[in-house]
Amino acid sequence: MIQYNRFVLDNGLRVLVHEDTSTPMAVVNIMYNVGARDENPEKTGFAHLFEHLMFGGSINIKDYDEPLQRAGGENNAYTTNDLTNYYCQLPAQNIETAFWLESDRMLSLAFSKKSLDVQRKVVCEEFKEHYINKPYGDVWHKMRELAYKVHPYKWMTIGRELSHVENAQLEEVKEFFFKYYRPVNAIMVVAGNVKTEHIKQLAEKWFGDIPMGDKYERNLPQEPVQAAARKLEVHANVPLDALVKTWHMDARLDDGYYTADLLTEVLGGGGSSRLYQSLVKEKKLFSNIDCYHFGTVEKGLFAIDGKLVKGVKLEDADNAINEEIQKLQQQTVSELELEKVKNKTESVIVFEDMSIMSRANSLAFYELLGDASLMNTELARYQAVTAEELKQYSNDVLTTANSNTLYYFSN
Repeated sequence: MIQYNRFVLDNGLRVLVHEDTSTPMAVVNIMYNVGARDENPEKTGFAHLFEHLMFGGSINIKDYDEPLQRAGGENNAYTTNDLTNYYCQLPAQNIETAFWLESDRMLSLAFSKKSLDVQRKVVCEEFKEHYINKPYGDVWHKMRELAYKVHPYKWMTIGRELSHVENAQLEEVKEFFFKYYRPVNAIMVVAGNVKTEHIKQLAEKWFGDIPMGDKYERNLPQEPVQAAARKLEVHANVPLDALVKTWHMDARLDDGYYTADLLTEVLGGGGSSRLYQSLVKEKKLFSNIDCYHFGTVEKGLFAIDGKLVKGVKLEDADNAINEEIQKLQQQTVSELELEKVKNKTESVIVFEDMSIMSRANSLAFYELLGDASLMNTELARYQAVTAEELKQYSNDVLTTANSNTLYYFSN
């Protein structure tokens, strides 16, 4: 059970404090309720560009990293389709340094053409390196475009196309910041060797005066139910043929999400999973194969992907995957197999909860979902899933009509 205290500043900033005296460290985690899904379809990649810009100096502090390092701290950030998260860890006695740094960049970035030019170049290089020049780098660009027709999950966090970030203007960047990076749109979690009363004082002192901003009301186009199978063939200069399949699945807070998560473990959770045992070890069709999902807040994708053994036909590999899915649809998973994947899921959750950084991140995420206390009921929701529900779910979701298939041919 993760204990925490919660309070809200007058400007709307939600603050959660998780006290843990067993560590000399403290974590300050700030999550902004903005991700790639909130971008203008003609100006994608901005949320991720911002993650970089946030380290380029704020209104009163030229350099974020140097003062933090002097205080014995380290930091990082990440952007997803759903959110943007910044976190730093430092000795608890130096926690005010983190408040000083984070509040200044929430107050305002030091918008400059130089900073934008530098970070834009970094992001463009990342785009080229990972998504254009890398073998299979465009797989998920293509798959998202295939699977989503209207929902903004149809582009990746890096952006839909390179030109969007290349052409980003300073005014557009400013507008994005003051729309989303406001106290009312942020959650701060402080975890570690801290006292709630002290954190309240620091929060008021450093964040209390920052203008609230307008609360962002999300109103995104919803993806219609897919009614027919979709398929795409791509030819590229890659070493092996690859096969990627996806199906639309439930949103993060739906019961079906937990069923889907356990199903990915049954099919693709490591060397003892069904797909690996059958299609890699026995039939030798794939050199490797995985089954997973993206954990998105809104309805996401259930995915299977693998690289084929040279000489195997993509159609044969595809049929073999479908046969494994049919087994799930026709035969109930044994209690032993279900228990195994539940135990594995439990150990992952317990292991994650061991680090204060991970606890802080989870508290922020569940608060973003609507209620931080959900963090303490996750395990029960997994434990409640039955073998019959796994069978039913595979029949409802892993259907041909709901499928998207990408054949990636090596030239």
